[in-house]
Amino acid sequence: MSNSITERVALFLKAYKPFNYLSFDDLKKIANAIRVINLEKDKTLFQINDSLHDSFYVLNSGVIHLTVISDAEESLLNKCYPGDIFGLRPFFAKNNYQMTAKAREESIVYAIPIDVFKPFALQNSEVLNFLLESFATNTRNPLDKENTRNFLSDNLHLSDNQSDVSYFQSLTYNKNPLKVKREDSIKEVAELMSDNLIESALVVENNLAKGIVTDSDFRAKVATGKHGIQSFIDKIMTSPVLTVPENISLAEAQLVMITHNLNHLCVTEDGTDKTPIKGIISQNDLIAAQANNPGVLLKEIKRSLSAAELKHVRESLTSIIQTSISKNIPLNHINAIAGEVTLAIVRRAVEQAILELGSPPVPFAFLSIGSQGRKEQLLYTDHDNILVFQDVSAEKYRDVKDYFLQLAKKTTGTLEQVGFLHCPYGHVANNTNLCKSLTDWVKQYNSWINTPGENTNESCTIFFDYELAFGEQSIENAITENIFKNVKNNTLFYDYLGNDALRKPAPLNFFKKFNLEEEGENKGKFDIKTKGLMPLTECARLLVLSFGIKGINNTYSRFKQLAISDANHAEIYLECAEAFLVLSKFRAMEGLKNDNTGEFIDIDELSKTDKEKLKHALMPFRNLEELIKDKFQLTQFS
Repeated sequence: MSNSITERVALFLKAYKPFNYLSFDDLKKIANAIRVINLEKDKTLFQINDSLHDSFYVLNSGVIHLTVISDAEESLLNKCYPGDIFGLRPFFAKNNYQMTAKAREESIVYAIPIDVFKPFALQNSEVLNFLLESFATNTRNPLDKENTRNFLSDNLHLSDNQSDVSYFQSLTYNKNPLKVKREDSIKEVAELMSDNLIESALVVENNLAKGIVTDSDFRAKVATGKHGIQSFIDKIMTSPVLTVPENISLAEAQLVMITHNLNHLCVTEDGTDKTPIKGIISQNDLIAAQANNPGVLLKEIKRSLSAAELKHVRESLTSIIQTSISKNIPLNHINAIAGEVTLAIVRRAVEQAILELGSPPVPFAFLSIGSQGRKEQLLYTDHDNILVFQDVSAEKYRDVKDYFLQLAKKTTGTLEQVGFLHCPYGHVANNTNLCKSLTDWVKQYNSWINTPGENTNESCTIFFDYELAFGEQSIENAITENIFKNVKNNTLFYDYLGNDALRKPAPLNFFKKFNLEEEGENKGKFDIKTKGLMPLTECARLLVLSFGIKGINNTYSRFKQLAISDANHAEIYLECAEAFLVLSKFRAMEGLKNDNTGEFIDIDELSKTDKEKLKHALMPFRNLEELIKDKFQLTQFS
């Protein structure tokens, strides 16, 4: 590999964990050994039960799908985008691959030889700890508190059509455990445990845990005759007690129990035995927690037969979102989970409509658009969607469209019963203008692209963010190919999108104060959607279209990819990616607190620290605006 290519590869790696823990010279040595793999669309890199390779992989460009076999069918586990690590299993495990990696589109993958990389990992504790904890807990970036990227572990055995996301889940456990004293007799403690129908007791002094006794201690140390029932309980207790913090997750608790071969953990204020007891976690608590695993929710969705059952799943998802935010789980991870569950709900709503109406007359695609299409919908905001059906002859068109309008009406009706709001702009598939053939949709997109703003007073940009919820992938692909073919070098379209993106009211005034609403029911509040999130979303969309970046719909991921594709402005893009997550979190917290869309923030209710954090997240807007103006030569906006 030439020096210039080696340096480019090293620069690429340096942007992501765990490579950013290494020096640039070390990365150049690693880059020099990297093998570049060009994968054609639908080409498989490895599949389930393949022998392990001698490398793990980093995606440079394109999209890779990771799939598993569940319930006798292939199920999508995750999507890898540029910068994602996958195929880590050979680094730690001996058995064969447990998933399949296939290119959704033409992709470039870096194969990093494990023998080359391992010495660097062993010499750098941050790199090794990152890899070990990721592999052990099956998480996406467990150490990634700065929301820098996705990490996809291969240490999986899936039965729930979803990666093990138990790192995100907190536990419900006994917050009033049985507490006894050292001098209590074995007989007294046994009777207390029996009367309370519990299998453990903590031995305490001044509300600090000094030991623990369980059913197994009575069987092994009392029933065998080693200790009499009149002996003090401290004779058979296990000491010291293994303690964990209050906010421990399901996966972390599982890992601790497995590592130490325990069935109970004592919860304390700070996770040490020097602070007061807050409760006790048992194996049964872990089993109960599995019921709210997102993978389990996906199975519930597949089995659901009514809107009421789907609503129950969505309410469970809200609980997971709320818990994850309170635990400071990176928001891009929460978005990924919520996005998949929401998409599954939409898919099941379509399936329920088909069950009622009968088989569709021709293949079709039901696309979620807007925030659902970007997988950024954490709250009960409105649902936006379109329906595209395969071309049919003129004489069949009306009957075919009538069927799909009925299907769309039943589907959107179900989604609204689940709790998603009706779109006030009519961006729903049962709108006769948004349910039509592929050819008609191609004409519609071409009209938006070639004569933007002429036929509507309303922005069309929301229709450029979409995700296939149900139906034929080839139909979505056809729309995508048409869009990117027509937007290439389309100055008029970029001028329209650029001006539209920059026309939003500035979030901060000249004196760096928040621009608050001046009238109406939200007077005095800050519109975080219109003045914060929408400009970022629209600028990211504009830029990925102009750079020809396909298959990445999420705003955060778009900015991350832009930092790679346009390295000269990487710092601006990375700041915007971080700003998007911060603003999204503020909105989500506001919405969860007030059970609304979270659009308007009462600045006076924020702490001084949160005000500064919010203000700091709005600072990159000026640089992004200047970049857009310069790149697209915009002069018309106000």
